[in-house]
Amino acid sequence: MAIELEPSWLKVLHNEFEKDYMIKLKEFLKQEKDAGHKVYPKGSDIFNAFNHTPFNKLKAVILGQDPYHGANQAFGLSFAVQKGITVPPSLKNIYKELATDIPGFTIPNHGDLTKWANQGILLLNATLTVQAGKPGSHQKKGWEIFTDTVIRTISEQKEGIVFLLWGKFAQAKTELINTERHHVLKAAHPSPYSADNGFFGCHHFSKTNGILTSDGKTPIDWQID
Repeated sequence: MAIELEPSWLKVLHNEFEKDYMIKLKEFLKQEKDAGHKVYPKGSDIFNAFNHTPFNKLKAVILGQDPYHGANQAFGLSFAVQKGITVPPSLKNIYKELATDIPGFTIPNHGDLTKWANQGILLLNATLTVQAGKPGSHQKKGWEIFTDTVIRTISEQKEGIVFLLWGKFAQAKTELINTERHHVLKAAHPSPYSADNGFFGCHHFSKTNGILTSDGKTPIDWQID
């Protein structure tokens, strides 16, 4: 697994790639490949979230858990899928909330959220790879140590970042965040199993823009073209 990371991220995370857990993680991914297992996303997309959202341009974080495990779905951005792929149920619900929260938002016919990432939203999964057809198969292999370090680094070195934490898994990461320096928005997960329990009506997208505007930052254009 070749590490190609955006320079401003590499500057703050370079020490991680020499640590024992990362060396073991690289070896695990090599073993997966050698065993003939298909791993998503492809290697060049694993760090897409970082490469589209430089550390020095970061405004917000949307935390997911695992990459999608179906063919051609995952490409390194949480909740997003590549153009031409059916929009997953959780993302459909995200769009549904946006349509009621952001005036003029129209629901797109694809799930490519690169436009959000390019505006400073880190679309971060806690685990950055998965074996095809096996959800959760790469959990507890080292990725969570890395992504927890990412969240902790953001908390320590940035100010005024908006963290959107949906569901209990994401909300457990609050302990890594200095809530006096940053803004934490919590709601139910957008999954069809839980969206009615507090995701719908959370207004996190307009709230994020309100926070950014009050901090003198450019708000997010949430519309996906």
